[in-house]
Amino acid sequence: MDDTLEKKMWTVSGFFALLVEIGLFGLAARLVVAAVPMMEGSDMPTPGFWLAIGIVLLASLLMGGFFIIQPNEAKAFTFFGAYAGSCRAPGFHWTNPFVKKRAVSLRVRNFASQTLKVNDQGGNPIEIGAVIVWRVVDSAKALFNVDNYESFITVQAETAIRYMASRFPYDAGPEVESLRGSQDEVAAELRKQLHTRLAGAGIEVDEARLSHLAYAPEIAQAMLRKQQAGAVIAARRLIVDGAVGMVKMALTELEEQGVVTLDNERRAAMVNNLLVALVSESEAQPVINTGSLYT
Repeated sequence: MDDTLEKKMWTVSGFFALLVEIGLFGLAARLVVAAVPMMEGSDMPTPGFWLAIGIVLLASLLMGGFFIIQPNEAKAFTFFGAYAGSCRAPGFHWTNPFVKKRAVSLRVRNFASQTLKVNDQGGNPIEIGAVIVWRVVDSAKALFNVDNYESFITVQAETAIRYMASRFPYDAGPEVESLRGSQDEVAAELRKQLHTRLAGAGIEVDEARLSHLAYAPEIAQAMLRKQQAGAVIAARRLIVDGAVGMVKMALTELEEQGVVTLDNERRAAMVNNLLVALVSESEAQPVINTGSLYT
């Protein structure tokens, strides 16, 4: 396929061309007025009359060259099937009246993908969707390199989202990039994939972000339990680490200040009691040893 690149189309000011048109019609009117007296009593039109008719036909033909461009819009021109150029300057213009004009919007547009069901890096089925901010940067590529650039971006966006989702796990630890925990990295990868796929259509992606992310319904409950178990384990690990530190600090303070001297057996019993009191989810019930009632 031939790659069509945008180039500038030759144009002139529409107001200047309008003055020329008015001048041509005025000249034709003067020729007709001058030819009327000469045609009286004669069946044949004068050469001036035929010249006026030719000028009117020429001026009417040239009127097809006028066109208007709105802000953030471009018009591409083809001359008998060949790309002739594009014009981006807003305003009133005139160009070759034999060219065919096609308008292309250069404004920023949003595309919200459908919610897709795909597999993440671990093979888990997930639901994912994205919002893509895009715009046309090359009118020639958008019109002549693809059949319909709006439909093209729809299909390519779905392909890019599926490919990107397969490269990341849904969720992972802080040291591993994931769809849920590394939103900036995921957005950068999605934008990179879209840029590669849409460059040939003259489309640039300004931003791409995930708008929907969830486990598929068939595994949502199982994954929720897995996440809850992971949270419980992490909380327990934090509690145990803190409790061990507190026990160590308590034993060190007691020995340094000479409050009590413990042998290994009593030290082990005290560590056990302190850990039970600190780690247990229910409140500890103290037991006071008052010694034996009998001697």
